[in-house]
Amino acid sequence: MRDRTYIKNLREKTGQEVSVFGWVDVRRDHGKLIFIDLRDVSGKVQSVALPNNKEAHEIANIVRPEWVVKATGIVNKRPEKMVSKNKETGEIEPNGEIEIELKNVEVLSRAKELPFELGTKINIDTHLDYLPLTLRDEKHSAIFKVQAQIVESFRKFFRDKGFVEFQAPKLIGDDAEGGANSFDVEYFGHTAHLAQSPQLYKQIMVGVFEKVFAIGNVYRAEKHSTTRHLNEYTSMDIEMGFIKDHKDIMTIENEFFSQLESDLRDNYAQEFKLLGAKIPSVPKEIPKMTLREAQAVITKETDKDCTNEPDLEPEHERWLCDYAQKQFGSDFIFITNFPTAKRPFYTYRDEKDPAYTKGFDLLFRGVEITTGAQRIHDYDALVSSMKDKGLNPDKFVYYLQAFKYGMPPHGGLGMGLERLTAKLLDIDNVKEATLFPRDINRIDTLLSK
Repeated sequence: MRDRTYIKNLREKTGQEVSVFGWVDVRRDHGKLIFIDLRDVSGKVQSVALPNNKEAHEIANIVRPEWVVKATGIVNKRPEKMVSKNKETGEIEPNGEIEIELKNVEVLSRAKELPFELGTKINIDTHLDYLPLTLRDEKHSAIFKVQAQIVESFRKFFRDKGFVEFQAPKLIGDDAEGGANSFDVEYFGHTAHLAQSPQLYKQIMVGVFEKVFAIGNVYRAEKHSTTRHLNEYTSMDIEMGFIKDHKDIMTIENEFFSQLESDLRDNYAQEFKLLGAKIPSVPKEIPKMTLREAQAVITKETDKDCTNEPDLEPEHERWLCDYAQKQFGSDFIFITNFPTAKRPFYTYRDEKDPAYTKGFDLLFRGVEITTGAQRIHDYDALVSSMKDKGLNPDKFVYYLQAFKYGMPPHGGLGMGLERLTAKLLDIDNVKEATLFPRDINRIDTLLSK
């Protein structure tokens, strides 16, 4: 709209007449004055309807929160004593020095009475039940501004590194990495599966472009009901050829997180401040330990022997992150060389100790956010690994073609966007960092209803 001014640009329009389009955020009466806080995608501003402007005052008197309006008026500087400041820091709020003196208010859409006031504390189920409404709250919308930046940074970083983006299919056949925990879908008289990851396809694409990445939804039919699990999430994946080993993947991930830190500081420091979260400082070299080294440290420091465990328990992940912070000043720590028995069939075995793999997890603020590894690139070794895992190579013929006709040493990683968002913003429940969460209890609405 030609005559529209976004709220973020109002200060440069001081003294001028403007038209703002948006939502009524808050409406307040002070004697004969009616104050309306207006909100659009770019910010908020206070407006005031004076009693001497009868038309604007009458309409301002009837509007309520979430009504959609076109507000026209003059941008004025507020008197010094009326400047809006943050109560805790004393800093002037965005647009705290100006307000709009309303000349006209046009109602574009009315809203029903709200079931609760936006911004008030509600339980997680109520929040999710009313998600089309609760997402409008500035704290919740800030989460997804940050999430959008994570995706943008990921895409730009890897494009700049020469990676090619591709779109992985979401419907796959019997080669569903063994089919465990997959959702079954009727497919023209056959059974297909929703993809648990783009893994097999990104490996195939290494044979085409050498370096690839994909961003897309994946599905896990796991019956978890926790604050850290989802049944549908967004996976950000890379795969790259001609690596020496898994450490090359760890190095490029370290570089990505350094770039993400910079992007978040440049663009979204205000959102982190609003949410009371701290942008992490990414070390030039993220500390790393093998699984056995990590378990030895845990056992020594806690007197709880976990040296024979094949993986890390959630409490161990939290402990190691605390340890990394105290010992290295890092929110991140790589744990490498997990047992072959606990890793997928395509994971490369350590030549020095074939019972362990050349793979890693990246832990961040108490939780695993990335799994990565060098992959088996030799055809015969890959077929043998499948058989060792009890898989039928005949079901993977399509995938195996890439290796039958020549594949370079390669590796990659995958990370969950929502879990990363939650940990960056210090959000306890990953569902609050998921736009429309799907879990064992919910697809938009609760399944038990």
